[in-house]
Amino acid sequence: MKLAMTESSSSAPRRGQLRIYLGAAAGVGKTFAMLGEGHRRKSRGADVVVAYVETHGRRRTAEVLTGLEVMPRARIEYRGSAFEEMDVDAVVARHPQIALVDELAHTNVPGSRNEKRWQDVDELLDAGIDVITTVNIQHLESLNDVVQKITGVPQRETLPDAVARAADQVELVDSTPEALRRRMAHGNIYPAEKIDAALNNYFRAGNLSALRELALLWLAGKVDEGLKRYREAHDIQSTWEARERVVVALTGGPEGEQLIRRAARIAARSVNGVGDLLAVYVTRSDGLTGADPGALAAQRRLAESLGGSYHQVVGDDVPGALLTFARAENATQLVLGASRRNWLTTLFTGPGVSWRTIRESGDIDVHIVTHSQMGRGRGLPAHRGGLSLPRRLAGYGLALLLAPVLTLLLANLRHNLTLTSEVLVFLVGVVAVALVGGLLPAVLASVVGTLCLNYFFTPPLYTFTVSDPNNAFALAVFVVVAAVVASIVDNAARRSKQAVRASAESALLVTTAGSIMRGEQPLQAVVDRAREAFGMQTVTMLERNAGPQGEPVPGGGWHIVAVAGEAATEQRPVTSPKDADVAMPVGDRLVLAARGRMLAAEDRRVLGAFAMYAATALEQQRLAETAQAAKPIAEADRMRTALLAAVSHDLRTPLASAKAAVTSLRSDDIQWDRDDYEELLATADESLDKLARLVENLLDVSRLQAGALSVFPRPADLGEIVARSLDDLGASGRSVVIEIPPDLPEVYIDPGILERVLANLVANALRFSPVGSPPVLTASSLGERVEVRVIDRGPGIPAGQTGRMFVPFQRLGDTDNTTGIGLGLALSRGLTEAMSGTLEPEETPGGGLTMALSLPAVPGSATQLPWPAPAAGEGPVTGT
Repeated sequence: MKLAMTESSSSAPRRGQLRIYLGAAAGVGKTFAMLGEGHRRKSRGADVVVAYVETHGRRRTAEVLTGLEVMPRARIEYRGSAFEEMDVDAVVARHPQIALVDELAHTNVPGSRNEKRWQDVDELLDAGIDVITTVNIQHLESLNDVVQKITGVPQRETLPDAVARAADQVELVDSTPEALRRRMAHGNIYPAEKIDAALNNYFRAGNLSALRELALLWLAGKVDEGLKRYREAHDIQSTWEARERVVVALTGGPEGEQLIRRAARIAARSVNGVGDLLAVYVTRSDGLTGADPGALAAQRRLAESLGGSYHQVVGDDVPGALLTFARAENATQLVLGASRRNWLTTLFTGPGVSWRTIRESGDIDVHIVTHSQMGRGRGLPAHRGGLSLPRRLAGYGLALLLAPVLTLLLANLRHNLTLTSEVLVFLVGVVAVALVGGLLPAVLASVVGTLCLNYFFTPPLYTFTVSDPNNAFALAVFVVVAAVVASIVDNAARRSKQAVRASAESALLVTTAGSIMRGEQPLQAVVDRAREAFGMQTVTMLERNAGPQGEPVPGGGWHIVAVAGEAATEQRPVTSPKDADVAMPVGDRLVLAARGRMLAAEDRRVLGAFAMYAATALEQQRLAETAQAAKPIAEADRMRTALLAAVSHDLRTPLASAKAAVTSLRSDDIQWDRDDYEELLATADESLDKLARLVENLLDVSRLQAGALSVFPRPADLGEIVARSLDDLGASGRSVVIEIPPDLPEVYIDPGILERVLANLVANALRFSPVGSPPVLTASSLGERVEVRVIDRGPGIPAGQTGRMFVPFQRLGDTDNTTGIGLGLALSRGLTEAMSGTLEPEETPGGGLTMALSLPAVPGSATQLPWPAPAAGEGPVTGT
């Protein structure tokens, strides 16, 4: 609760309030919004000062500072240089109502009082000063690793999430990625020399979209936390329909999938078209469950595939646990299946979970969904004691032996003990029998004990007649207590055994899942583990024979998919489910067959889970094989299409030029002077060179398509390859601006192929670059990749046409055929992909085309440029 400071409490000032302007990236307008809020507060009479604001050279930000009081900064000497930081003491001494502090996550210069600026702000808040500040989403500590994966840039200045979440107000300053990139391109964020590098690296549209989503999700979480705190503080139990949340209750039964799909449709039909789906299963507090784990796992996968989440809560009162969970999640609707209990069970046990949930639901809408299993009954579980047969036999023996022994001992003490003491002694004996043998031996012990007490210790002695009603009552209580204690002991032993078995089953399945994830052959790992777990001689995965189109083969028949155990035990594997001791079908075509011994029902359930594991592993294995087999076919088809098109088009132009030049030289009708003669020879030579290069390219493409292209990847220096590719272009290549940082790692490629790709890309950029704006070739490192960009300021690519530029012979409206007809980019992409690289087009901010070439980097290497490296702090190399 926030308390206003009064005159009587001036000695203990209230803590100031913190307001944060949150942004997805630099340049969205956080500082501008903060200063605007300062002007608004000042116009309303508040005492506002600027404790620290960094304009970063932005003109509009500096203009907004006009009219606000700016506090002087503290100067701190560090290693011979002077730095400026916020002067906390000066701000506290000035003691304004509101202080504006920029960049909350900033790290102070060593020698400052506090290491972080947020600690400075904390001192201002303790002094009773309200603070308005700014922070970017990438600086939050919990998102640091996520942001690095997205952008490839580690964030060294971080802010603890607790500081941001403790803020009294957090306001998002939002901007679309497109608008932010336009601001960047217009020079409103970074100086001109940094614009291209920023747009091609951190400020890519994909990066900005991801950062914006992170900011929105984080803020939505904080808003949700605030709403929960408000509801708790005001003891609000009713549901607030701020967002449609649909909870579906699962039992692990066969109707679960139908319920999940129905709940998903209800969530999708919410007012705004977006609703939360939450699937919940209530397990008993003792950890035991009668649900099929395989069915629950399948239902969990279904819920998650529909965009929902799966939860498991503990509670012996199922309706209460469901409604408690629903209210905690602020759910608006609850979906349950109609009861599977039959009318007879309902008659004796009373109303079920559905009816009680409806009665106690309050303002939560409850949907009862009918299904094919309702009213069919759950069936009664077979009773099995929790103790082994030897222990039960020992219990019977102890029950028959203990009664006469106790009778003999108590008969000698008859004059010193009362009937009550004798009953308690026999009760202790019944408990001992229950601990050893369980319920039935204990019941036998109580009956025998009752007879002995009646005959030997209850007046009249040595008859089964009881003269005193109190003695008769004592004997009756003895029988009831003995039966109850025996039942509790037996039930505890049975539950303990079930818990141990459930734990063992869980450990077994987890171990199997781990072996599947670690192994290169998951299907074989499953059958091996199944044979080991159940001690079988052989375990075989069988598949029903089918025709080419998957149709059943007349007469049936099976074939082995995977087998374990036949070599070690010298047993022949099972070739048909009829030959197996245990066969677990999975669908209509697969069976997990085991030979060695029969399995109990609970073991068969676990083996069924193994069968599902095996079927899933087989499906994944075949999908992977199919995908792998399709890749070379698709690649071959694509390359074959390009090759045939090239042969029919690109050969024609240089052949026609060469033939025309040679024909003119051989003509007797015209006498050529020396200059004309040399020009015709040069034309023929140039055309034949072009034809030779084209044939060389086509041969390489055909080898690539056939899988016979010799690609020899090795670590190589990108700077040297760039220099050679520009030399191949002659005089025109000298105009290209090169920007490669000195610490760029080497690339793992085929140098000859990369040189050809770069030459094609630069030549294409030179063709379309206007006079006075030469192409720019930049390189940067991003994670384990090196990205090369060839940037031109030409006409660019029409909207929606970027996909066509890699189709051979697409020139997108250009009518000049003297410089080729569009094979270069298609070949460049094919050759790049042969080196495990990618080639994608991007729009150059301000107009033009950028070709982005991504190549695998060599970790721990650094490029040695063929030109001098810059001095420290000068930035990337720029050459022409």
